[in-house]
Amino acid sequence: MSLANSFYNIIVKRNSIYVGTIFAGAFGFGIAFDTLTEKWWDYHNKGKQWKDIRHKYVSDDAEE
Repeated sequence: MSLANSFYNIIVKRNSIYVGTIFAGAFGFGIAFDTLTEKWWDYHNKGKQWKDIRHKYVSDDAEE
């Protein structure tokens, strides 16, 4: 029960801390989710994306 008491006293008791914790958690989850899904997408579509085949169609001299 002391873990629940500590959680309540530290996080939930003050609304500003509780809401801030929720926002920080959502922000961190959003960044982690985007990073992981982008890595998964790149892994499963390797060789099919523009960044993988760009060198075949665009020369470095054409860039400004």
